[in-house]
Amino acid sequence: MDYVSALVPPIVMATFFIFLVRTIVKSQGGANKAKEDAAVDAALARAEAGQPGK
Repeated sequence: MDYVSALVPPIVMATFFIFLVRTIVKSQGGANKAKEDAAVDAALARAEAGQPGK
């Protein structure tokens, strides 16, 4: 039974990693892309506005 307890953590971590990658891939593009791009543009504009002129 020691082999079962040795294999469970890697299997659980692999399963979590697969679901994490699937979530990241599914969230790319589509309707979310416009919102993400707008959020990045707004953050860049705030960062540039806070810096003195170059």
